[in-house]
Amino acid sequence: MKILVTGTKGFIGKNLIAELKNSGYDQIFEFTKENNIEELEKYTKDCDFVFHLAGVNRAINEKDFQEGNINLTKKLIELLEKNKNNCPILFTSSIQSKLDNIYGKTKRQCEKIILQHASKTNTIVYIYRLTNIFGKWCKPNYNSVVANFCYNIANDLPIQIENRNKKLELIYIDDVIEDFILRMEENLLDRLKQKEIELKTEHFYKIEKSYFITVKKLAETINIFEQQRKNLIIPDLSDELIKKLYSTYLSYVPISNLKRKMKANKDERGIFSEILKSKETGQISINVTKPGIVRGNHWHHTKIEKFLVVSGKGVIKLRNLNTNDMIEFFVNGDDLEIIDIPVGYVHNIENLGSNNMITLIWANEIFDPEKPDTFGGVINGKIEINDNSRNKT
Repeated sequence: MKILVTGTKGFIGKNLIAELKNSGYDQIFEFTKENNIEELEKYTKDCDFVFHLAGVNRAINEKDFQEGNINLTKKLIELLEKNKNNCPILFTSSIQSKLDNIYGKTKRQCEKIILQHASKTNTIVYIYRLTNIFGKWCKPNYNSVVANFCYNIANDLPIQIENRNKKLELIYIDDVIEDFILRMEENLLDRLKQKEIELKTEHFYKIEKSYFITVKKLAETINIFEQQRKNLIIPDLSDELIKKLYSTYLSYVPISNLKRKMKANKDERGIFSEILKSKETGQISINVTKPGIVRGNHWHHTKIEKFLVVSGKGVIKLRNLNTNDMIEFFVNGDDLEIIDIPVGYVHNIENLGSNNMITLIWANEIFDPEKPDTFGGVINGKIEINDNSRNKT
């Protein structure tokens, strides 16, 4: 299948091209401002589907809107008709096509040109009036409030808010691309089955999955993302919008800020460092234990943990507080095994090797120095000192 995509260097174009290639399509004709009309004519001879994404949504003068929107669309349609190519066309319009600003007027005129072509040639067309798309690779300080906020906040720049209570309808770029490719593949499947394709009377489509948020809430959310990068908190990713906004935000963080130095609590036993925290799912830490060292010797009321030794070898010991039953788990980094540490069990971990032992630890709650839920216990008949400091575990 040969696919023509106009505007491949734009926000939607970059994402579409990447996913088309991920999906195995390798005959893609990419048309940008750097290409000439002769190339477009060649592409329109051979293409089996057109994604017409190119357009101007910001310009200094009206001539640029006319040239980048109306004239380019006219030329595309003229060449398809000249080459007697009635392949389907998917066109990205805008909800502003309903408005009387210059951008909306030119988009509305593009829709009219494409609809006339559909009526004249029995071509299937899909016109999407899109609104507030967000995601990776969107140009900041251009036409996306999400991109503006993400870029400015990630770069410690001020943001401007004109109407804090304005409600936005957001759509995520991955959902847009998924819908676009689905339209193309449904059409292709019908043709492969030699199924008669009915000309659709409804040519306008929308992305069904959208999210609503006020400008104020959007700004607050992205500001919290920046704070969370510093305090190691992971946001509540069970919320689809938060998950997608968080992924988008991280794509705008400057390269120089992607690396962050961790706080390492060091003592004679080794190193303990918190890695990630979540109010919903607890925290993950890393524990480096020197050879011959025993760490732990405590128990918890409510806090549960999971230990995973990823390097070195050792033994994890547990004693039931009520029955005094002892359990030993020998662990090593060459044979990855997760050990659950239940409540009410005194537990410790000992490095039996000659090198440092590295253990990943998950706990079901974030450590609270005011209420550590950590109490000294006895292993092998030895009373250990209760250590509630956050620097030791």
